[in-house]
Amino acid sequence: MKDTTEPLTPSPERKRPVERHHEADSHGTSGAAAWSRPLRVHLSVVIVGLLVCISAPLMWMAYVQGRTTALAAGESQMRQLGLRVVENYRSVFGDGYSAVETASVLPQMLTPPPQDFEAKRDYLLKVLQSADYIDDVYAAYPDGSFIQAVNVDVNPKWREVLFAPEETSFAIRTIAKTGSDSSSTWRFLSKSGAQLEMRDERNDSYDPRTRTWYHNAVRANAPVSVGPYVTATTKSLSLTLAVPMSKDARIVAGVDVLLETVSHLLNKEAVSEHAKGYMFDGDGRLIVHSDARIMASVLETLSRGDAEDIPSLEAVDPAIAPIRRLLEVRDDGQRSTGIVPFSVNATHYVAQFSPVEFSGLLKGNTVVIAAPLDDLVGPTDRLLFNNLLTAAAFVAAGIVAAIVIARLISKSLFFLADEAHRIGDLRFEKRRLPHSWIAEINVLGHALETARSTIATFSLYVPRELVRRIIASGQSAVGLAGRQEITVVFTDIKDFTTISEQRSPEEVVDLLSTYFECLNAIVERHDGTIVQYLGDSIFAMWNAPTRDEHHVAKACQCTLAMKAAVDDMNAANVLSGRPELATRFGVHTGYAVVGSVGANTRRQYTAMGDTVNVGSRLEGMNKEYGTAILASGAVRTAVGELFEFRDLGRANLKGRTQEIEIHELLKAIGT
Repeated sequence: MKDTTEPLTPSPERKRPVERHHEADSHGTSGAAAWSRPLRVHLSVVIVGLLVCISAPLMWMAYVQGRTTALAAGESQMRQLGLRVVENYRSVFGDGYSAVETASVLPQMLTPPPQDFEAKRDYLLKVLQSADYIDDVYAAYPDGSFIQAVNVDVNPKWREVLFAPEETSFAIRTIAKTGSDSSSTWRFLSKSGAQLEMRDERNDSYDPRTRTWYHNAVRANAPVSVGPYVTATTKSLSLTLAVPMSKDARIVAGVDVLLETVSHLLNKEAVSEHAKGYMFDGDGRLIVHSDARIMASVLETLSRGDAEDIPSLEAVDPAIAPIRRLLEVRDDGQRSTGIVPFSVNATHYVAQFSPVEFSGLLKGNTVVIAAPLDDLVGPTDRLLFNNLLTAAAFVAAGIVAAIVIARLISKSLFFLADEAHRIGDLRFEKRRLPHSWIAEINVLGHALETARSTIATFSLYVPRELVRRIIASGQSAVGLAGRQEITVVFTDIKDFTTISEQRSPEEVVDLLSTYFECLNAIVERHDGTIVQYLGDSIFAMWNAPTRDEHHVAKACQCTLAMKAAVDDMNAANVLSGRPELATRFGVHTGYAVVGSVGANTRRQYTAMGDTVNVGSRLEGMNKEYGTAILASGAVRTAVGELFEFRDLGRANLKGRTQEIEIHELLKAIGT
């Protein structure tokens, strides 16, 4: 692995400025001070200029446009709040959309239940566990099959209608079709995902193909949104996002988002005591209100189907009527957006209108934050005059202090910049940071020190060599992924569940640590990259992120070396009374999509595609053949002249329609 780390080692030219900096410090005139002299003057001028430019307009506005300034400040606050609410709103629906969008490309979701049930269950549970505002997530199939996971903790009404056990956090329903026969099953799960109870529903007549969301998604062959509507089962106000499968548009994945969640979100983001939040759909219907009591009335109104008859809601909140009028299409064909003033019974209001359409969904939906004008400008009007009087005195003091502040800032910033370069070079030597009189500099220094400690600690859990290889190969851009040929190796310990059951957790952890340390060293020695530890399994690959024309041969050599090392380890374990870790291996080569995938805030460098699935399946098939290392025909074709294989014929792999050649990898030729 030495050759892959060398590009990240700082060159002498790169280190030289830092070295000069420290040498100058020892002679009393620091390099940072020399570098910062012109910057310090510039910074002083900037600070003085800012003070003057800020003070003069403030004084002028205090006497001429005091209320205008206060109103502008209030509008700015409203605008920022509106942007924050819209981002949170889009996050609520965006996560739900991402969940069904991801489901639409998962191969495990293409098969109707009960096929691949464990994979479907694990994914649906992961979606519910990661989003507290999703009511349920599901997938419907053209034969009427259906799988649905509901979040009982988020919506306790499910507990009542399903008569679920008390410890239930999630419930999964599957509707399986066999010809004209149909079977429906509910499974009730705890928070950890453990099954508490399974119940067959004999009178379940639910057919997803009759639902609006299914019809709309299939007809459009594109993501659609449906609602809001009151669900028939729990009487909750929901909005559905549905996405057809990319490989079969007749299979539709959907998610229901509780609009009561948006109501809580609007209430939490209130800008003042009397401020309120609203959400209207494309027809101008009020579908969300930040006040819980009014939200209950909205739910009742929508459940009756008379959403246009809202005099009772307007009586409770008179701002609803003028806001609805402002949402109507004007003569120019546009609707109100941004900051809009209006009046209610001689009370002046300011509202922020923010459209929230995204990815072609939720068209016409608008979030409105409205607050009385006095809530925004009243306190400011009373304080503005006194604050601006004192501003002049502070400006004079600020000009005097500008030079001193600039010197302190520049000196500290250059030292922190030096530290940042060290972290960038993956050098984590701890140095004492100088104390600054500027609180922000100390905060920045502490943050940098925390970052250094965090990155150093994080490197223990994310392979540092993998990070270096990604950067060295030029694949560090977020979201960068491409199709390329790789070789994958999957490992798994036989009967590890039984071993774990018979040993204490401490013994199991110690045993696995020794095991992983041994195999990790072998993989690195053979220029491989461990992508992920999966429980007691390892997923390793070659030819990515660093290209290697001998990747198939090195993967086979590594697999044989790991098998030999495990055999030696097991021999020692038998002598010491420890369990044997009989390990099975699967080797395959082919094309896959390799790169950084995941959410904006959480990414993983991995490989995806049929090549990865085949490698994993080969490892599992060792149980059927009583072998230790199974390789595909593609592997033998690539390196058949270098290694000895035993032909096992052709076989079907689970989840694949085409057969592949199966071979047992025995040894390297000539050994």
